[in-house]
Amino acid sequence: MKRRTLLATAAALPAVARADTRTNIVFWHAMSGQLGDTLTGIVNKFNASQADVTVQPVYKGAYPDTLTATIAAWRAGTAPHIAQVFDVGTATMLSAGPAVVDVYKLAAQTGVTIDPNAYIPAIRGYYALNNGSMGALPFNSSTIIMWINADAFEKAGLDPAKPPATWPEVIAAARAIKEKNAAPIPMMTAWPTWAHFEQFASIHNVEYATMNDGFAGNRPHLTVATTPFIRNLQRLLDAEKEGIFKYVGRDGMPSPVFYSGQAGITFDSSGIRGQLQTTAKFRYLPAYLPYDPTIIAKPINSIIGGASLWAMTAPHRSAAEYKAVAQFFAYMGQAGTDATWSQATGYVPVTHAGYQQNIADGYYQRNPGADLPVNQLARQPTTKFSRGIRLAGMPQIRTIIEAAWEGAIASGAPAEEVLATAKRQGNAVIASFART
Repeated sequence: MKRRTLLATAAALPAVARADTRTNIVFWHAMSGQLGDTLTGIVNKFNASQADVTVQPVYKGAYPDTLTATIAAWRAGTAPHIAQVFDVGTATMLSAGPAVVDVYKLAAQTGVTIDPNAYIPAIRGYYALNNGSMGALPFNSSTIIMWINADAFEKAGLDPAKPPATWPEVIAAARAIKEKNAAPIPMMTAWPTWAHFEQFASIHNVEYATMNDGFAGNRPHLTVATTPFIRNLQRLLDAEKEGIFKYVGRDGMPSPVFYSGQAGITFDSSGIRGQLQTTAKFRYLPAYLPYDPTIIAKPINSIIGGASLWAMTAPHRSAAEYKAVAQFFAYMGQAGTDATWSQATGYVPVTHAGYQQNIADGYYQRNPGADLPVNQLARQPTTKFSRGIRLAGMPQIRTIIEAAWEGAIASGAPAEEVLATAKRQGNAVIASFART
């Protein structure tokens, strides 16, 4: 018996040794719920696909929490190997100096091929250095679209197959939903600043900040107190008073309200499609963001949001660890991985091959409207006001604008007044980052 036990132990030793030769890397992310489950599945497939690297995904909370934790961990010398950082943290990460390893450097140092041309230019460019070199690896990319509750539309006598295209049409649809009591909340939004300031600026080709929306330097000034933004916010404040719009909260916190069928119209990330497929008990449809015909006759492209992956540094981090990160990045850029993530979540594919894989798989045929975010992003070549927004302190700026919006609802102050204050506070944040 003892001999058999010893033999069994000896037979097991080579497997243990092989397991110990794997390079372990830690991946902090902000994906919860269905998104987190899908991400874990992709990581598990990568781990099973080769014998050299094990990636450990760790959920660190919402986007702002993950960014804050990453910065604190780097300062303490305990940064994860990979951090998922949301779009508005891009300027912060690009200026992080020794805290990160840009993707183009990571590929050169490790010899692992990560082809920047494999990525869709409008997405790659958002996370690139000013000279075009890849800084971060694009991952979960999305844009804001309008989502409609088709059941509520029909109850209100509206045709869900013909969603409103302009803001006057949206207001009219919300009034019809209220009049027919078709949904408790006629119209709402998630991500208030992203949807109604940043995306609004892009599709209307309106300046959000000087210096090409921050791409041309680190000392721009906000222009959110100009007429287009004032009129748009005042429209929503008036709709709130009329009872056809409800401000529910910041960031993605309002999304579950729409998931539960309580709203007729919402503005939210295209990336909620996967959650809707899993939980919605009503018929829903995606639609293009509405535009204001007094500003532009034909809307242009929206901008991406979501997040990217950053390679982080730490004391005594080995060459093998950096190579492991590069290998995982290369895997995430494969057509099959990109398409799997896109199809399961509703995020847009970030590579040309991933998009073609979706077409070849018949995904867009089986899911009408799933390609609408891609089409909205690509409605025309980007302009200096629709490439994106790159401002240091953007998370704080979003909070400032949302606080101004909330203050206007509570006090009845006009949009012009609260946005003037938000502009001053936001410019102070930008100046503070520039000094440091």
